[in-house]
Amino acid sequence: MKYLTDSQAFFGLMNQLWMGLSVTLPLFFYTLIFSLPLGVAVALLRMSRFRPVAFVTRIYILVLRGTPLILQIFAIYFLLPKLLGHSMDRMFSASLAFVLNYAAYFAEIFRGGLESVPRGQREAGKMLGMSRTQVFFRILLPQMAKRCLLPVSNEVVTLVKDTALVTAIALCDMYYYAKRATSASGSLLPLFIAGALYLLMNTLVEVAFNRLNRRLDYYRG
Repeated sequence: MKYLTDSQAFFGLMNQLWMGLSVTLPLFFYTLIFSLPLGVAVALLRMSRFRPVAFVTRIYILVLRGTPLILQIFAIYFLLPKLLGHSMDRMFSASLAFVLNYAAYFAEIFRGGLESVPRGQREAGKMLGMSRTQVFFRILLPQMAKRCLLPVSNEVVTLVKDTALVTAIALCDMYYYAKRATSASGSLLPLFIAGALYLLMNTLVEVAFNRLNRRLDYYRG
């Protein structure tokens, strides 16, 4: 209980957790920035009428969704450098694993959202003289975004917690410092404090998605 009675120890712990956030937050944002658009691209490839492309994309989604994320992190960090012939930065390896993994999940969410838009709306866009690109960006994408918002928010909440997996390749994230402090002090309090910070991050995620949902509320049906 020294963290409750010793202010110096407490603020020392908070400083370490703050340093851990310098890994946790970038990993979170890198994953979102790159996996969301990649997920849209993978969803379109999955829906391709060219069967070889659709088949390869389906295998990609099956493998990335069907194996543990931590194994994918190990594969990219330990095996990929051997194939490339040079080492890879830990942060880059973790980010690549997260992006590829979450893009697979987002792809299936986006595919479901696209397929749920009535086909008549595509035809109406074509009758108005829109190109396929214009139909996608002006008609399909906005409605897909609304329909997919809830399942995407669930994945983003999971992403916040999954960032702790990077301790497996010795990345010093927030969970790493909390676990180290627990081992050094014999107290579980550092882990509970880290848990509270993860909860705070997910609360902010929920608030952000609730606001976005209200902004997209004019897309109904």
